[in-house]
Amino acid sequence: MADTQPNNPLHGKTLETMLNELVDTYGWKRMSMYINIRCFTDNPSIKSSLTFLRKTPWARQKVEELYLKMKA
Repeated sequence: MADTQPNNPLHGKTLETMLNELVDTYGWKRMSMYINIRCFTDNPSIKSSLTFLRKTPWARQKVEELYLKMKA
């Protein structure tokens, strides 16, 4: 079966993978400066951030945009 989204750089990347890579690269404090959301500023954790991001499309989009910017 051929790859169905060959031009989509997010294809095959889970939100958790993106978030872990962002935290490893930027850290929580710097990420909260780029994306000002409480799950990054107040007692941040991967689990709480994933819960929020999965329920909040606009915040997930910002994380995806930051991830793409980081990879560029």
